[in-house]
Amino acid sequence: MNSSLAVPREMSESCLASLECEIRRHLNFTLAHGEDVTKPRYLYRALAIAVRDRLIEQWRGTERRLQSEADKKVYYLSLEFLIGRSLSNAVYNLDLDDAARSALHDYGVTLEEIAELELDAGLGNGGLGRLAACFLDSCANLQLPVVGYGIRYEYGMFHQRIENGRQIEDPDHWLLDGNPWEIERSEDARRVRFYGRSELYYDQEGVHHCRWVDTHDVQAVPFDMPIPGFKNDTVNTLRLWKATATSAFDLNEFNAGGYSEAVAAKNMAEQITMVLYPNDSSENGKELRLKQQYFLVSASLQDVLANWVKQHGQDFTRFGESNCFQLNDTHPACAVPELMRVLMDEYDLEWDDAWAIVTKCMAYTNHTLLPEALERWSVSLFSRLLPRLTEIIFEINRRFLKQVETRWPGDVDMKRRLSIVEEGDNPHFRMAYLAIVGSFSVNGVAQLHTDLLRSGLFSDFYALWPKKFNNKTNGVTQRRWLAHCNPGLRDLINSAIGDKWEADLSVVDQLIPLADDVEFGKKWREVKLENKRRLSNYVFKNTGVKFGLDAVYDVQVKRIHEYKRQLLNVLHVIHLYDRICRGDTQGLTSRCVLIGGKAAPGYHIAKLIVKLVNNVATVINHDPRTEGLLRLVFFPNYRVSAMEIICPGTELSEQISTAGKEASGTGNMKFMMNGALTIGTLDGANIEIREKAGADNFFLFGLDAGEVAKARQNYDPNKIIAEDKDIRRVMELLEGGRFNSNEPGIFDILIAGLRNGQDQWLTIADFRSYIDAQQEVNDQYKDQQAWNRKSIINTASSGWFSSDRTITQYAEEIWNVKPVGSR
Repeated sequence: MNSSLAVPREMSESCLASLECEIRRHLNFTLAHGEDVTKPRYLYRALAIAVRDRLIEQWRGTERRLQSEADKKVYYLSLEFLIGRSLSNAVYNLDLDDAARSALHDYGVTLEEIAELELDAGLGNGGLGRLAACFLDSCANLQLPVVGYGIRYEYGMFHQRIENGRQIEDPDHWLLDGNPWEIERSEDARRVRFYGRSELYYDQEGVHHCRWVDTHDVQAVPFDMPIPGFKNDTVNTLRLWKATATSAFDLNEFNAGGYSEAVAAKNMAEQITMVLYPNDSSENGKELRLKQQYFLVSASLQDVLANWVKQHGQDFTRFGESNCFQLNDTHPACAVPELMRVLMDEYDLEWDDAWAIVTKCMAYTNHTLLPEALERWSVSLFSRLLPRLTEIIFEINRRFLKQVETRWPGDVDMKRRLSIVEEGDNPHFRMAYLAIVGSFSVNGVAQLHTDLLRSGLFSDFYALWPKKFNNKTNGVTQRRWLAHCNPGLRDLINSAIGDKWEADLSVVDQLIPLADDVEFGKKWREVKLENKRRLSNYVFKNTGVKFGLDAVYDVQVKRIHEYKRQLLNVLHVIHLYDRICRGDTQGLTSRCVLIGGKAAPGYHIAKLIVKLVNNVATVINHDPRTEGLLRLVFFPNYRVSAMEIICPGTELSEQISTAGKEASGTGNMKFMMNGALTIGTLDGANIEIREKAGADNFFLFGLDAGEVAKARQNYDPNKIIAEDKDIRRVMELLEGGRFNSNEPGIFDILIAGLRNGQDQWLTIADFRSYIDAQQEVNDQYKDQQAWNRKSIINTASSGWFSSDRTITQYAEEIWNVKPVGSR
């Protein structure tokens, strides 16, 4: 795309209301960019503002309907909203695609080229944030009264680049050029408190109260972003909070020569919303992360309560039944004691009345089966930062343990296991337990995940409150993850069954009879080939490695973590490389493997896995024997916009976590919608994907969750290695330094982990089964007609995995809310 574009000649009066005239007006007046040539980034901003203007009227109309018609509202509290790019999503949902393309044509540029200029919003990291974004999309599509609350991070997690095979983290300053989609609402700013102390006092009538005093306060300023529904005149709101100082500048300090001190408060406040997920390996990092969590819930709850008081006064009789707060994982668990604090300290409610409200309007979604991933905060840190909430949590726990004593008299061990306060030399608050105690609903995100919560991680709570627990299998929005990102497939599906599936994915099963239609199958293959070509070009642009179009495109993209087992994937690639080196290539299908994802900055093992993938890729891609047979790349800086190209071109979806570790997964659903076949374990939503698509259309391997638990009792990976020549040769290549000849010993910790009988991920235990399943992939891919049929069946069976279905279940079974407005 040219760095400057020709400006079209004067427009006629008849087009004054058109999108092209609005773009022209914003270029000239909003952006004051009226030269003879237009820079592309200005054209992007002008188009974005013009599209946002179209949203404003619908946004206002939605707000009016919510005020007048909604009996109940839902507030989705999440530390992440990985919304990706907004322009193309808004254009598509507003049905402005043709108008935008026509307007941009006069500037000699395409909509795709302009959309590429938008930076991905750095508001999330992985599946948790992307799920939240899909949920908001579905809430708007279903016209539900739901508001998202999050944090307006100045910087995303980080921009990942690879240097000598290692992950390097650079700042992700996604707000560098501003955000044309947001609207600042400074009139709704809220004050959030930290530190200080609690003080007891009596009012004029001798009633005992508590207040939080001597605090260090920051200002929470809201920025609203529109969330458009799909062609339904509904625009919901995502409200993001930015931290600022209550007083930005100390003039006395400045005049006294203390220039740094004069802005110290401003700098300290802005740190809270500066970076998504600060490295919490240090005490300062932990404190900042806790600040972020409390900042989000305090500002959001104050906002909701202020709006309630504005409409109803200080009568909270119906507050619990008129509002619902959905906690997206344990990060917002501070909402339980914070709502108690505000109701008691600010509005003078008694404990029992406040607790009745809290437990009627809080709902908690759990997203992890890993005990170490559940939020725990040391009482010493928590009490210093949030002293008033500390008192409230202790009181919640005291009263809760009385219930436990009533249910299990004299059972000290049960009280210890269920206590919100984990006792010891350094006591901690168990935030998941706090969320469970304070919520009326606790849900998992896949059937297996929920079953394991009931029988394992939260079994004692389930015994106490079985009716609290329920399952809501995750879903993704088909509008972004099929209709938008895969226009070729969208158009083919529309030509076959119409476009109703874009609003209701359940009807996509009408494709099933077409799986055996020769002509339709031919068109399906043509679409996939074009998507592979686009992905191949994208890979080459970002890595310099060329993917051949006749190969199977084998993809694993997700957060780098041991339980997700990118290590198992690369072990199989080494196995294929070993076969090629030994000349065992008869019947070997050409394969291009793409692995991508970010490792947390403080997660050494995950970063070492990234290094291994890159080192293996370097050896394989430079060995002439692999030409036309095998390629491996680590795709740098994996993000939403990258997935929009990767997903449509993928043919084999790697979902290979240790059974019982992945809560659900959502990447598996996106790949399935786009016709990829899954190779996976019986973990998370894989089980339901296999049930829907059919066992013949899914490559299953590995131990199931029950077998994993048994295998750990006498696991001996060295015996497995010794008895399996394929696995032994892979280990010999690793241990012999084939992939780190210039860096001896760097992978020793990974090798030791594979050979360790305490390896909780059981990588070697599943390796033989994985090799065999991959051989089945190799063999079945040769029959392209049969593979194509399986691809069609996968897409046709994906209706259950729409986030519209998930949100409908939340609305009916947890939130008890109904749509507002009519289509």
